[in-house]
Amino acid sequence: MRKKFAISLTALTVSVTANASIPWWEQPTICRLDPTNCYSSMGTGYDKEIWDTNSECWGMKLICPEALKSNEYQPVPMGKTEIAKGTEIKKDFNIDILNGDCFGVRKTTSNGTMASVDGKYVKVWCNGVLENPDEFLDNGEITYGIQPTCSDLAEYGYVGIVNNRCYGKYYDTSEYYIECNGTDLLPNRIILLNGADYTIPTSSAPIDKSNAEKLFDQMESVSKSQREKYFNKN
Repeated sequence: MRKKFAISLTALTVSVTANASIPWWEQPTICRLDPTNCYSSMGTGYDKEIWDTNSECWGMKLICPEALKSNEYQPVPMGKTEIAKGTEIKKDFNIDILNGDCFGVRKTTSNGTMASVDGKYVKVWCNGVLENPDEFLDNGEITYGIQPTCSDLAEYGYVGIVNNRCYGKYYDTSEYYIECNGTDLLPNRIILLNGADYTIPTSSAPIDKSNAEKLFDQMESVSKSQREKYFNKN
């Protein structure tokens, strides 16, 4: 027994002596973090110097503050496991898309003309259509609250139809009159004024079909009498 212990002690002494010239942090007995990267490519939008404890790899994704439920002002590094859970990420945002120096853009559909707000898709209005937009997107602007009606838009000369990749086509109010019906988004019709001023009331205008027919009969009678008076039948 003593002989075996002496041999083991001698082997340990030889091992320590052999590694004495190697710095302690480089010796094989020191535990090291796995050098594996969490992502195959980590450029803009990643912090490759942070250790992801749960996933046991290097690198975290930077999530844009507007995509997070918590009130943040700077991009927040998040691990792969936390991202997969999605509990801290707003459902209206896609964190697979780079947005500047972080990940997270509002979800859109229909070629970018509709955007997700509280799980529902709303129209993306062309810049300048909304009086007080809540957010600006690549294609235009959106409002989180009540969406505009036909009358709201017509007041500024707009109609709620697709105009390229956003909603809101402009009609010059000096040339067109937009006729709305209640709270519907689209107008009943768009009237080409041809120089007429629709804002001036016409008291002599017929108020219904019967009055219109009566006025037409009068006009026809006057026309007939004038023709008989000034045109020779022969």
